Amino acid sequence: MSATGFRALAGIVSAGAILGVAEIVAAPISAHSAPLVAVGDVVVKNTPLEFERWAIERFGTADKLMLFITMIAVSVIVAAVAGIVERRRRPWGSGLFVVFGIASALAALDNSNARWTYALPALIAVPIGIALLRWQLRALDGWADEARTTDRRIFLGVALGVGVGAAILGIAGRVWGAFARDVSDNRAAVRLPTPPTPVTPAPAGADLKVPGLASYITDNSEFYLIDTALVKPQVSTDDWSLRIHGLVDQEITLSWADLSARKPVEKYITLCCVSNPVGGSLIGNAKWLGYPLKDLLEEAGVQPGADMVLSTSEDGWTAGSPLEVLLDGRDAMLAIGMNGEPLPIQNGFPARLVVPGLYGYVSATKWVRSLEVTRFDRAEAYWTKVGWSARGPIKTACRIDTPTKSSRKPSGLVAVAGVAWAQHRGISAVEVQVDDGPWQKARLADDVSIDTWRQWVFEWDAQPGNHTLRARATDGTGEVQTAEERDVVPDGASGWPACRVAID
Repeated sequence: MSATGFRALAGIVSAGAILGVAEIVAAPISAHSAPLVAVGDVVVKNTPLEFERWAIERFGTADKLMLFITMIAVSVIVAAVAGIVERRRRPWGSGLFVVFGIASALAALDNSNARWTYALPALIAVPIGIALLRWQLRALDGWADEARTTDRRIFLGVALGVGVGAAILGIAGRVWGAFARDVSDNRAAVRLPTPPTPVTPAPAGADLKVPGLASYITDNSEFYLIDTALVKPQVSTDDWSLRIHGLVDQEITLSWADLSARKPVEKYITLCCVSNPVGGSLIGNAKWLGYPLKDLLEEAGVQPGADMVLSTSEDGWTAGSPLEVLLDGRDAMLAIGMNGEPLPIQNGFPARLVVPGLYGYVSATKWVRSLEVTRFDRAEAYWTKVGWSARGPIKTACRIDTPTKSSRKPSGLVAVAGVAWAQHRGISAVEVQVDDGPWQKARLADDVSIDTWRQWVFEWDAQPGNHTLRARATDGTGEVQTAEERDVVPDGASGWPACRVAID
């Protein structure tokens, strides 16, 4: 390895030490005070709309992982440059580390829950990294003779040891912090209340049991996850509270214990993400247990002129829901249970919002802590600030689950099946088109609720050749799913789902 390579390695090792030490310091403070998470939070918050959409389309729920990988790759490059320039133009390399430390500290302090201690991980770790960088470069200067291979091997051994130690520190800090904040035991101890009127079990005919077709109820472990949280908030029932304030007659703050005095409701409701492309999988149906938002808002006393409720999550994310939707009698709720269990942590434990008929970005706030009754002309939510529409009603849509795109099937009867949805309007029909032929009625599963998706199946007498299948739904108001193809921005995708199938 050349002298320049050794100096680059010194910079990378020093940066690794900074991140490792910072993780240890951040463990008792907050995961959001660690440099990578803090900077990542700021990146997510300020990501342009088009890039955010591109990331979700390309990586789905792995978009956060890709962000971390990208940040680590950039850190390695910058650290290598710091090691090289520190030797040639001291203290420029150290200056790069200082800039990184200041930027990380400011990013940590930008968090909605930040205290002054959030700056400590970066401020403590960076001087240690600079000292380590300079020590390594002094050692390299003392071994300038290319022939002294033994000394260079010693340096490589030391660098490897420091790198491994930094990795161990980083992992230990992350594990320590996760363990200290973990609320799994608290969740396991929760005993959900029994609603006065439990929801009627879905009839057998609601699930057609067609191979490849999504089940009527989406398992908790398979429910789609789209959020901006790089680290999922961990909130115990002891620490949780909900504040209802703003344009109300009296401000209300509810604790978890306060909810026990209220009567819960249980309903089947389908949730859908506005980023769901035509025929996409960012949708799921579950049995939710919770408390009507209408009751909570009316208890606070909504004042004239209010038209929006701004909900805020534990991590500062916000959603703006039309007030009339929360008060019109639909099953909008403060949910605490999902499919008979306390909410999974990644799905908002201990409490979240569930509102049928609205895309999640304007309604489905996880880890919810605040409901501010306000106006659309006074407040903007997280996604509306970057170009998404303000109100987000769900469009009439459907999906083809089977056969899958570009699949091959033998000739004869082929089950073409999928799900259709138009929350709070219901589904009255689904039609299938083979190539450019006439639209033909599919058979619908039993209807359970206008707030959930509905399965459908079409028995197709498939003939040999390549064919294109399309589907369209009609909702309970008679509106037919539009053929107009539109992107997910600004208010959800539209168009007919299609797939090409080869028949032997």
